Amino acid sequence: MSITRSCRGIGPNWYASVMGTAIVANAAHALPVGFPGRNAFAVAVWLLSLAALAAVGAARAAHLLRHRDVARAHLLDEPSTAVFYGCPPMALLAVGHGTLVIGPAVLGERVAVALDLVLWTTGTLYSLAVAVAVPYLMTSRHRGHPGASDPTRLLPVVAPMVAAALGPALVPHLPPGEARATMLYGCYAMFGMSLLATLTLLPGVWTRLVRDPLAPVTLTPTLFLVLGPLGQSTTAVNQLADAAGAAAPAHAAAMRAFAVLYGVPVLGFALLWLAVAGLANARALRGGMPFAMTWWAYTFPVGTCVTGAAALARRTGLTALTAVAAALFLLLTVAWAVAASRTLRGVLSGRLLAPPAAPAPAGVPLREARAA
Repeated sequence: MSITRSCRGIGPNWYASVMGTAIVANAAHALPVGFPGRNAFAVAVWLLSLAALAAVGAARAAHLLRHRDVARAHLLDEPSTAVFYGCPPMALLAVGHGTLVIGPAVLGERVAVALDLVLWTTGTLYSLAVAVAVPYLMTSRHRGHPGASDPTRLLPVVAPMVAAALGPALVPHLPPGEARATMLYGCYAMFGMSLLATLTLLPGVWTRLVRDPLAPVTLTPTLFLVLGPLGQSTTAVNQLADAAGAAAPAHAAAMRAFAVLYGVPVLGFALLWLAVAGLANARALRGGMPFAMTWWAYTFPVGTCVTGAAALARRTGLTALTAVAAALFLLLTVAWAVAASRTLRGVLSGRLLAPPAAPAPAGVPLREARAA
């Protein structure tokens, strides 16, 4: 297969593999308990995510240069693909955070901080643009059949929540005073916009799920995407509370209390949804569901629940939350190993790089867009 044809098959959904890899490294670093070789494992997976970001970014750049008409159609005319423009900013943000917390051992602190500043700033601006543009296109240009909403519709509006969760780690590296406070409150604003936008979209997603089964069956893993805003918002409120002492000391106590009062109930619902989504996917797998890029939905959303549970475990000191974080991390690691190995096999065989099929009827997901 020629390079041109290979690039034609690389959509924004491919950044899900970068997100899914980066979250494994970040979750390993965040765990409240250690295991033999944890630091080496986190470094190795972070380096892999950095390489994956470079490779997918280069492939997407070639796609945009050589197939502008296809890229334009994906965004403007194909809602099932447009939603995956939420993936690139989340990939930038996740790799950037790994660079900040894991990268200093390899790059040195100054380079790691500088690189994360670039990746976080780029990813945040990208996430805000996507959070505005894609919902606008949904209401003004995209047309789908009734009940076409599925969990992938959450991707564009969840991206600012990732920025809100990972921005506070940069607070200690900013000048004291207004710069730190602006970062803190800006992240709180993104937390709010993403949370409320998610709550707006979830009823439509739930209505679709109870009325019609997800079709094709390879969309079943996208049920895990609902975990993303749950785990990421729990991580965000705890990261914001950690940064409050240096950025807004007058409100630090209230922010720490909010982190627990919000985080524990939301994590509880996340575990409930994990059980529901797990049962639905177990049934689909028993029925012979084939591998698709949607399997990456098993990784990043679960990883956000790991980081959320780990943060709550540290804040409360509860052994039960530590056990939840560790169990979720094991699930995440297994899911990542399966998704990564099957993706590598598909790339080497050329099956996953095949050009997308002709546009499907309105509201019917394209094969290229079936990823998370």
